[in-house]
Amino acid sequence: MVTKRIGLSITTKQVATKISNLAQKLAAILAEQLGYKPDFFERDCSATNCYLRLNRYPACPISPEVFGLMPHTDSDFLTILHQDQIGGLQLLKDGRWISVKPNPEALIINIGDLFQAWSNNIYKSVEHRVVANKNMERFSTAYFFCPSYETMIQSCFENSVYREFSFGEFREQVQEDVKTHGYKIGLPRFII
Repeated sequence: MVTKRIGLSITTKQVATKISNLAQKLAAILAEQLGYKPDFFERDCSATNCYLRLNRYPACPISPEVFGLMPHTDSDFLTILHQDQIGGLQLLKDGRWISVKPNPEALIINIGDLFQAWSNNIYKSVEHRVVANKNMERFSTAYFFCPSYETMIQSCFENSVYREFSFGEFREQVQEDVKTHGYKIGLPRFII
C-alpha cells in the first residue's frame, strides 16, 4: 500500500513538473506576442504558486440538468486541462454552449481572468462549464498557472480597461462574491 502511494506521488510530481514547464513556455509565447520579454511571467508564476487539480465527476442519473461545474471563467493566467474520453466540457461561444470533443492526444488551454486583464482584453477568459454524464463517471486534470498573491495585475497597454489590482485582492473579491451572491462576478468588479 505504501509503495502505491509513493508511486502515485512521484507520478503526480512528474506530471505537475512537465505541465509547469509547458505553462511557462506558453506564457513566454503569449508575452512575446504582446511585445514583452519571454521571461516576463517567470518571476511571479513559479511552480510554488501554481497547482494541479484532479477532478472526478460521478455519474448522475438526472444529467444533463446537473452541472459538474457551474459556468465560470478561471481566475488564473492560464489553465491547462486534460479531459478523459467521456467528455462533458462545454465552452460558451456566441451565446451557445459548445461541447469540446475529447481528444486523448490533446490538452485544452484556457486563458484566465488575469491574462485577460493583463492583455487589456486582447485575450479573453473563456466561460465554460462541465455537464454531468448520466451513466459514466468522468475525470479531468487541470493545471492552474497562477502568480503569487502579492503580484500586481495591470494592463500592458495604456488606456487600460481594468484598474491595477493584486492577485490576492482578486481572489478575496471572488470568494466574497461567491459567499454573498452564490457566483463569481470576476473582472467586471475591476473595470475602471
